[in-house]
Amino acid sequence: MSRNVCVTAVDGQTGFLIAELLLREGKFYKNISSFTGLTLNPQSPKATELETLGAKIVEHIPGREREMVRALNQVGCDTICLVPPAHEDKFDITIELVNAAKKAGVQNVLMISSAGTDYATKEKQPRLREFIELEALVLSSKGDSSVPLGHSPVVIRAGFYAENLLLYSELVSSEQILPLPIGKDHKFAPVALGDVAHVAAHVLAGKGKQGFDDRHRGQMMVVTGPMLAAGEELAEAASKALGQTIEFENITQAEAKKILRFQSGLDKSEIEYILEYYSLVREGKTNYIATTAFHDVTGTHPTEPDDFFRMYAMDLRPKKKVKH
Repeated sequence: MSRNVCVTAVDGQTGFLIAELLLREGKFYKNISSFTGLTLNPQSPKATELETLGAKIVEHIPGREREMVRALNQVGCDTICLVPPAHEDKFDITIELVNAAKKAGVQNVLMISSAGTDYATKEKQPRLREFIELEALVLSSKGDSSVPLGHSPVVIRAGFYAENLLLYSELVSSEQILPLPIGKDHKFAPVALGDVAHVAAHVLAGKGKQGFDDRHRGQMMVVTGPMLAAGEELAEAASKALGQTIEFENITQAEAKKILRFQSGLDKSEIEYILEYYSLVREGKTNYIATTAFHDVTGTHPTEPDDFFRMYAMDLRPKKKVKH
């Protein structure tokens, strides 16, 4: 049974990590016949690296749906991982990709969505809420026997990426503070991006009589980190990993926006997404852990916060101040 996988947005962190796992680890690539990476920027370092690993890189030019259908047919894509790109037009671009996959007759579809999208409102968290509509578009095909897309569907609702905490590394290292606009009492469970990528890789490489492994097919998988933490608890985990005291600072949404604008280098839409997730935390809508899917799919335990901070200790460790 062939498995010709296509992963979108491989020039971004999520798409790249999923693709890298599929191409590097034997337990995954032995089940894959061919791999194609779709990218808005084929000259990006990530796309170039994947090409050296054996991926076929195809440029995705938004607005040219017919060309995308042709490209998917040419590579024989039967399995697609839809990763919404870090782009201002993320919603429209992803809709176009879903429609192209439908017309290309792709059978197996894995969509990377967001935990919390079902608690978001169009008024307060419009970027987050968009994922509900994208999920519906993908899953609506399940009941249409004339459309292959969604015949073997999986949706992963990924929690808040712990890597977003690294956007404050400059303040952690220079002032020993972790500034987050989440309030003092409400909690959330940041998940390591690598953990989400591992779940996705297992799904994409898994096989069953009807496409994906029957243990995965049709699943709505919510994947968060293993620890429910308030700001102070995250700071404690960072302190433990770094061997130095890091203090949590509860800042305003406006302050957080300013920091992200000037220090993160992120796309405007990604900043909006992060700020909206923080607002969900403040509303008490993220006080839960979801690790069952991770355990069931990978057979391992997700990354604990102190282990996560330990992995990035070189970026976060406070710098010694020079006395004048």
